[in-house]
Amino acid sequence: MKIHQIDNEYNLLKILKDNPDITQRQLSKELGLSLGKTNYLIHALMGKGWVKLTNFKRSNNKLGYLYLITPKGIEEKSILAKNFLQRKSAQYIKLKKEIEILKNEQ
Repeated sequence: MKIHQIDNEYNLLKILKDNPDITQRQLSKELGLSLGKTNYLIHALMGKGWVKLTNFKRSNNKLGYLYLITPKGIEEKSILAKNFLQRKSAQYIKLKKEIEILKNEQ
C-alpha cells in the first residue's frame, strides 16, 4: 500500500475519532481530498472493519450519520500513528540535515 494512502487512512481515523458526526463533504475538505476519494476511503475502512456507519437524528427533519471507529479500527489507528510518527521524524531529521548543509554553503 502506498504511503499516501496509509496517511489518508490515519488522518481519516483521527478526524472521525473527534468528529463522528462529520459529513463526507466536511471530511473531504479536512482531508484535502475529493468527495469521491473520501467516499471510497470511508468504504474501504468499513470493508476492513475499522469503521461502522450508523444513522442518527440531527434535527426534527434531518437524518444524519455517525462514523464509529471499531475496536479493530482503534487498534489499527494506533499502529498507523506509530508508523506515521516514525516516517515524519525521519523526514524531519533528513530535512534538518539538508538545511544545515545549505547554511554552511553560504
